[in-house]
Amino acid sequence: MTNKVKEIFTSGSAPPAPPAPAALAAKVRTLAPSMTRSMQRVAEAVAADPAGCAALTVTGLGELTGTSEATVVRTARLLGYPGYRDLRLALAGLAAQQQSGRAPAVTADIAVDDPIADVVTKLAYDEQQTLADTAAGLDTVQLGAAVTALAGARRVDIYGVGASSLVGMDLAQKLLRIGLIAHAHSDPHLAVTNAVQLRSGDVAIAITHSGSTGDVIEPLRVAFDHGATTVAITGRPDGPVSQYADHILTTSTARESELRPAAMSSRTSQLLVVDCLFIGVAQRTYETAAPALAASYEALAHRHSPRSSR
Repeated sequence: MTNKVKEIFTSGSAPPAPPAPAALAAKVRTLAPSMTRSMQRVAEAVAADPAGCAALTVTGLGELTGTSEATVVRTARLLGYPGYRDLRLALAGLAAQQQSGRAPAVTADIAVDDPIADVVTKLAYDEQQTLADTAAGLDTVQLGAAVTALAGARRVDIYGVGASSLVGMDLAQKLLRIGLIAHAHSDPHLAVTNAVQLRSGDVAIAITHSGSTGDVIEPLRVAFDHGATTVAITGRPDGPVSQYADHILTTSTARESELRPAAMSSRTSQLLVVDCLFIGVAQRTYETAAPALAASYEALAHRHSPRSSR
């Protein structure tokens, strides 16, 4: 067992605080796919009718959803609450927020025969909801720790495949422009061979919506074992990637449908997290980041100006 693994199992740190009421619906959307069917029924019920469920005892909610008291309590804990009482308080707070006059949600999926104007409206709503859910559920303590590690990193490696690789390249480009040494790897073989070179003082970031992408987990594991600080950006904080991550940044997704696969909605939330990391690092390293950013703008300025006539 590595020292870092020992630290995880022997740490005496306090458990994280329960999610705020605004984050409850986001937690349900994020975690429901990985729940058992009985736990999904509980989660879906509290998300659909927070006011009604807040008025129920643990026995009442179990009867409503056709489950047991134990299932209700397990669901509450999986959602981040110490017990059912804490979940009821969050439900009451969420119900109060929903009664404050917000506009009705756009609930229909995009249909194959939708007019383009409807497509724009539905996509815009889903994107806004995904960003709001991600912001509400993002652990700012974990985010701050990741920013600190990045700001002092000797080198940053970023792993992602498919749509997540595009997000990884975006982060690498941003970090390079403020003077950090950052590389994005989408080839799993190159990712592992680069991870072997990492050590304490380096940072490795894995981007995987499912939390179970082997081609991303493997290089993160190698980086973890070699002493690098590891970060996972994932929609499944309970997925396999978490066992090799020092810091976990959870993303949310919109409803998946035939014309809107998970890769689309996950990319939106991943880009928000990436931008938060970049801004945080730029703030921490402003004295060096600002001149580096100005130099990169100056180096590229001639490519954006009209060519002078001869």
